[in-house]
Amino acid sequence: MRLNLPSYAFRTTRKEGKELIFDTFRHRWVRLNPEEWVRQHFVRYLVEEKHFPASLISIERSLRFNQQDFRADAVIFSTAGKPLLVVECKAPEVAISQKVFDQIVRYNFEFQVDYLIVTNGMSHYCCKIDRQNQTYDFLKEIPDYREINEII
Repeated sequence: MRLNLPSYAFRTTRKEGKELIFDTFRHRWVRLNPEEWVRQHFVRYLVEEKHFPASLISIERSLRFNQQDFRADAVIFSTAGKPLLVVECKAPEVAISQKVFDQIVRYNFEFQVDYLIVTNGMSHYCCKIDRQNQTYDFLKEIPDYREINEII
């Protein structure tokens, strides 16, 4: 499946009729579905192109909101260990809608990050949160880790 991201080599296999991909962040094989394909490409993009340290990326990070359990697709931390950015991935055929943004905003009640990214592998949206003024700005491009980590 072609995405609007650079191509990367991944380890894949088939087991018991299911396609799997090796997740280097979780150090295990996971089921390869369209959303996972996007997640694997996008976090690799963050590491390879935007200089995010792989050791500071947490995949499927658990959180609790309104007495329900959720998992953020990826949470990136600062070198000081503070959550810095949350990524929500959708399958390529899923349109990026207000509902998707509402989902990641709910996650941010828990994480309190300054940056949110939503991607379906074809379109990528990044916004910077200004909690003091309770606003956000969409950025023209995803910032490099070295830029946003310095702010903290």
